[in-house]
Amino acid sequence: MTADAVGIRHGGDRVAQALVAHGVPCIFTLCGGHISPILAGAKARGVRIVDVRDEATAVFAADAVARLSGRPGVAAVTAGPGITNTITALKNAQLAQSPLLLLGGAAPTALQGRGALQDIDQRSLVAPHVKRFVKVTRVRDLGPAVADALALAPSGVPGPVFVECPTDLLYDEAFIRQWYADAGGKGTALADRALRWYLNRHVRRMFAGSADPAPVAPRQVEVPRAGDAALRAAGAALARAERPLMVIGSQALVQSEQADALAEAVGRLGVPVYLSGMARGLLGRDHPLLLRHQRRQALRESDCVLLAGVPCDFRLDYGRHVRRSATLIAANRSARDARLNRRPTIAAIGDAGAFLQALAQQPADATRHAGWLATLRARDDAREAEIDAQAANPGEHVHPLALLRALEREAAADAIFVADGGDFVATASYVLHARGPLAWLDPGAFGTLGVGAGFALGAALARPGREVWIVYGDGACGFGLVEFDTYVRHGIPVIAIVGNDAGWAQIARDQVKLLHDDVATVLARSDYQAVAAGFGAEGLRVCHPDEVVPALRRARLLASQGRPVLVNVWLDRTDFREGSLSV
Repeated sequence: MTADAVGIRHGGDRVAQALVAHGVPCIFTLCGGHISPILAGAKARGVRIVDVRDEATAVFAADAVARLSGRPGVAAVTAGPGITNTITALKNAQLAQSPLLLLGGAAPTALQGRGALQDIDQRSLVAPHVKRFVKVTRVRDLGPAVADALALAPSGVPGPVFVECPTDLLYDEAFIRQWYADAGGKGTALADRALRWYLNRHVRRMFAGSADPAPVAPRQVEVPRAGDAALRAAGAALARAERPLMVIGSQALVQSEQADALAEAVGRLGVPVYLSGMARGLLGRDHPLLLRHQRRQALRESDCVLLAGVPCDFRLDYGRHVRRSATLIAANRSARDARLNRRPTIAAIGDAGAFLQALAQQPADATRHAGWLATLRARDDAREAEIDAQAANPGEHVHPLALLRALEREAAADAIFVADGGDFVATASYVLHARGPLAWLDPGAFGTLGVGAGFALGAALARPGREVWIVYGDGACGFGLVEFDTYVRHGIPVIAIVGNDAGWAQIARDQVKLLHDDVATVLARSDYQAVAAGFGAEGLRVCHPDEVVPALRRARLLASQGRPVLVNVWLDRTDFREGSLSV
């Protein structure tokens, strides 16, 4: 049966109709009676329903789909605790400027505020963490509300949008009318008759106009563009610069379909570049302009810095990494972010990726900074040699740098890496090279632990056939281990590498030094692989260096056969990231 042939049977079908019109391929969810008609309506129209074990996972998965596809991912959760469980994931998406749609159930409209099951004031809870909170009160508005939300989420500064769908708008009209009729009772007292009158009027308003067609077609999403004056000024500043530098962040990849064009533009500009967030891998693994190490020193020496989709937050020491005498160009969709903590010399307010592509149309000599680039390249090479030397240090178990070097060699050429953790994952960011554009997923500015399971799920569905690796710290993996049940049930062959050093190492390192106490930072060498195996996945344990490569190869083979895998690697403690505390 085609989507058009299904027809409109209830409000859930109206929501599903709008999702299908926008090409939404899947909904991530944890079921609940408040939202069941949405799931049934979407399934009937060919939308894949992926049910998970934690509502936060559903939102993280929708976030990953959005980042990789450039279109909003969609999650649906039930009322009350179903929604409260999503708040961290919503805030993470908001701070990462990731467009997604969260459909939330709600108590029946006439019972809200009267102690109904799972009824809370959802607006005050959710609204601070989304671009817009939409409360639907009429059946006919369900489809248009969804269509509007899917247009709003990626527009301007992208972010999540919440649409509240009360349960009495979603079920079959005859069923709801009978439910309200039963609620009105049959009494003849004045109060009984007044109640029936009120409820009948309420139902009429709910279903008014529901027989009329409602607009659900996709809206055009406008891409904000910086003005010509900023473009000319930035071009002139780069032309004058002796030591220019670019830092490109996630926001430059909002239009993910433009990734290849953006990479070409960066190459034409000929400016040394550091990549962060979703921009990792934009230039591939070995581009001559790409730098990975000693960014702070390079920024302090540069006389012209272009921040593309990157704010001056804690990651740039609140702007102090850029010297005051340098020309600072900030290309950003957000005027606030462009001026955060440091007023730029040139503010290019608009899409950062489009700005770089326009900038690359201006004449430029891509070779004039060869000496500057050679200096930066020499530092990179020296740092890589240091990492190699440290990775060779023997220990009781596996050196984390040696494990990551092996993973870098063994993972597929088109692998996607999902980063979820503290110390081990931060170490991985120095060693693992994103294979290409949109092949690295980390939480972003919020530094959220627990993104891995959902991000990997979303990545596997957004990029079917690609090898997906979760790089887990042993602390972070505890948030999402249960989702191996989801991977098994839905046939998602994710590979998780758990760097198991039996502790929250990133916290412990400074806590012990400053406070002389390891309280609450100690974990066990737990058999995480046995948990995965208990859900029907494959579990491997690695305790010694000579077991690493065979285990990685075994994991790849199993994943190629459709099996999710967890590799639990016992790590030695190191001082690789000594003094890395961020505030």
